[in-house]
Amino acid sequence: MSRHGTPQTTDVGPSGIERSRIAAALTGLPAEEAGTGQNGDFLLVTAADSIVAQVERAAAAVGATVIVAADPVQALQNWDQVAEVLVGSDIHDLPARRRAPALLIGETADGTDLWDQAAHLGAERVVILPEGISWLAEFMGRQNTDAGMAHVLGLIGASGGVGATTAACWLAHLGADAGIRTLLVDGDPQGGGLELALAAEDAAGLRWPDFATVRGSIGEDQLASSLPTVGGFAFLSWPGSKHAVGAVDAASLSGVLDAARRTFELVIIDIGRSAEQVTNFAWDCDRILFLAPPQLKAAISASRMLHELPPVPTSLVFRGRPGNGLDGSVVAAAIGVPFECALTNIRGTASCAEDGRLLEVARRRAVRKFASCVLSLDEMGGR
Repeated sequence: MSRHGTPQTTDVGPSGIERSRIAAALTGLPAEEAGTGQNGDFLLVTAADSIVAQVERAAAAVGATVIVAADPVQALQNWDQVAEVLVGSDIHDLPARRRAPALLIGETADGTDLWDQAAHLGAERVVILPEGISWLAEFMGRQNTDAGMAHVLGLIGASGGVGATTAACWLAHLGADAGIRTLLVDGDPQGGGLELALAAEDAAGLRWPDFATVRGSIGEDQLASSLPTVGGFAFLSWPGSKHAVGAVDAASLSGVLDAARRTFELVIIDIGRSAEQVTNFAWDCDRILFLAPPQLKAAISASRMLHELPPVPTSLVFRGRPGNGLDGSVVAAAIGVPFECALTNIRGTASCAEDGRLLEVARRRAVRKFASCVLSLDEMGGR
């Protein structure tokens, strides 16, 4: 979900076949079911005639069809049969369901409360009409033609030093090694700079502050060619320097992330742990990994941040070696999220990172096993 407005986008990106392949591997669904509904229609849940009229107008412009349900109960029979669910601003509560709506659609008069309402409903984005009708038509056109969009995977550490940044770097490197067009995003302006972890301070390309004044749509070729690369993947980092860096506003962040979705197949975000970073980045994720240490009390204490995360699938990565009968499944059950896999502490990681050889550690069996679990690399042709 973007809490930052309605950026304009264009329909360019990975093909529908590529999107289905990646979605299948990352979600566990068969390729023919991943990333699309069973009939390609849109379900619009609203009793507001003005919203219905404008959504149907946008759909007609791109040849899409819309099923309208006046209330959530009526909508349930079609909820899982369509490509995307759209909810009007007159809907304030939803019954138990299998997936969150893609869009909350409001009107100018609804004001800024729409973003809080979207968070409550679990909607991924907010669209304000009539200003956003062109964006809505483009969105519906992309979905209706099965145009590709990247899978966005976020990583959050339960505490500092748990290795979220390191794990994100390894996943990006091994994803690229498997032939996936991958972007690694630094979500923490106070974290010292992802480029330092990658020993890529001198790599040519733009960093976050260079996007501070960017407005509107960013072209896919423009983004891909402007970013630095290392280890086979592109990365977008905050500068790794002692000097203060200027802030990048919410609209610019949203525009960059929207372009990233259209440009790459896999976007990995090292989110950071502050409330601001969660707001800026976690809401754009399709899936989140919560990395926790092998200490039950520490994990439970840190799990309070889970309440701040958006309603997207979140699972536990158990960091370190189990001890005293404690393993990942026990910690996952205690904090209330599914257990994804374990990533043991790997001897020499700190010294390799200090020497600029962090990506070399990704060759080790434990790291490749971790990446295979998270990214389903075997299913995606990984080596």
